[in-house]
Amino acid sequence: MTLKGKSTWSLILFLMCGIVLGGFIGELLGQFDFFYWLAYGKTFGIPTVTLNLSVLQLTFGLQITLNLASVLGMCVALFVHRKM
Repeated sequence: MTLKGKSTWSLILFLMCGIVLGGFIGELLGQFDFFYWLAYGKTFGIPTVTLNLSVLQLTFGLQITLNLASVLGMCVALFVHRKM
């Protein structure tokens, strides 16, 4: 599936990069008083499940943390992708 000749995979890549970079910037700048609002966010996910096979122990789980800066990073990534 393409959007004006752009692949869906490039959009997903841009969005993931925007989320990661935005989250990193939010955590970094959130330590300062003026930018505290960038680190405001929510954590949600699936609780961990452990499978113990006596010889091998596997732990499964998923946790996602989104903050305001990661949402802003996603919006910037979407804007940049559309302009390319």
